[in-house]
Amino acid sequence: MRAVIVAAAVAFVISLFGTPMAIRGFTALKAGQPVRSIGLASNQRKKGTPTMGGVVFIVATVFAYVAGRIALTLPERRIAQEGPTMTALVLLGLFVFCGAVGFFDDFLKVRRRNSDGLSAKGKLFGQAIVGGGFGIAALYVPSTNGQTVASEHISLIRDISWLDVGKVGSVIVFVFVITAMSNGVNLTDGLDGLATGASILVLGAYALIGFWQYRHWCADTDYARVNDYCYQIRDPLEIAIIAAAAAGACAGFLWWNTSPARIFMGDVGALGLGALIGGLAVATRTTLLSIMIGGLFVIITVTWVIQIVSFRTTGRRVFRMVPLHHHFELAGWSEVTIVVRFWIVAGVCVAAGLFLFYSDFLAAAG
Repeated sequence: MRAVIVAAAVAFVISLFGTPMAIRGFTALKAGQPVRSIGLASNQRKKGTPTMGGVVFIVATVFAYVAGRIALTLPERRIAQEGPTMTALVLLGLFVFCGAVGFFDDFLKVRRRNSDGLSAKGKLFGQAIVGGGFGIAALYVPSTNGQTVASEHISLIRDISWLDVGKVGSVIVFVFVITAMSNGVNLTDGLDGLATGASILVLGAYALIGFWQYRHWCADTDYARVNDYCYQIRDPLEIAIIAAAAAGACAGFLWWNTSPARIFMGDVGALGLGALIGGLAVATRTTLLSIMIGGLFVIITVTWVIQIVSFRTTGRRVFRMVPLHHHFELAGWSEVTIVVRFWIVAGVCVAAGLFLFYSDFLAAAG
C-alpha cells in the first residue's frame, strides 16, 4: 500500500506544479488550441488556450512509477535490483506511445493553425501499430512462472474459460480494446475537465482492483495455500502503482484543466489515457467489465456511432450534435453543469463496476 500511495502523491505533486510550467512553455511556443469556425460559439473563447498538456501527466506518471518502485524497497534501504516488469513496460508503453500518436496529431494542428491534424485513418493506424506491438509483448513474453500480461481468453471479472481465442485472436482483441478505449476518451475530451475528471474515477477504480488482486493473488503461496479463490494475473501491485500514479497525475492536472481551463490535455493526453485504461482492463482480466467501469466513455462513443450511422443511412440526426456533451450544450445546459453531471454518470458506472467485481469475489469466496 505504501508504494501505491507514494506513486499517487508524487504524480499529483509533479503534475500540480509542472502544469503551470507547461502552460508558460506552450504559450511561448504559441501551441494554442485550434477551434473550428463552424463549432459552438461558446468554444470560440477557448481558441488559443495552450494544448498538449497531456505531456505533463504522462511524464508525471512515469516518474511516480519509479518513486513507487523505490518505496517498495525502502525498508531494505536500497533500490530494487530488478528492472521494470513486463506489465509496467506494457502499460507505460501504451501510455507513452499512444500519447506520442496524439502528440503528432496535436503538433500538426498547431503548426497548420487549424483543427485538421492527423487523419482519422492515420490515428487508427498509429494506435493499431502501438497496440499490436505491445499486444504481442503482453501475450508472448511470459514471466518466470509462465504468466503473461494478457490472456488467451476473453475476460469479464476473470478469464472466461470457454472463450479461448488463442494468442493471435487475443492480440487482435488487445488492439481493439486499446483503440476503442483510446478513441472513447478522445471523444469525451471536449469540455473543460470532463475527460480528466472521468479518467481519475476510472483509474482510481483500477488502482483498487489491482491492489485487491495483489492481496488475493495466486502467486502468493501463503494466501493461495489456505484460500481456493485467488486471481491468476501478472504483477497486480505494479498495476495498482501505475493506475494510482496516473490518477494522481490527472488530479494535479485537473487543478488547471477545470473550467475555465488554462490548458487542454490535447490528443496526446486523451489517446494516452484511453490506451492506458484499455491496458489496465486487459492486465487485470476485466476486459468486458471495463465497458461498465468506463461507462461514460462507452456511452459517448456509442452515441457518436449512432449519429454517424443514422446520418449516413437516413440523412437524419438523432442528436443535435455529437459527441454527446455538445448535444446538451445546444439544449441550453451550461458547460459546468454538463461536466459535473457527466462526472456523476462516470462515478455511477465506476461504482457499479466495482460492485460487480466485489460481488463476484464474495460469491466465489463464500
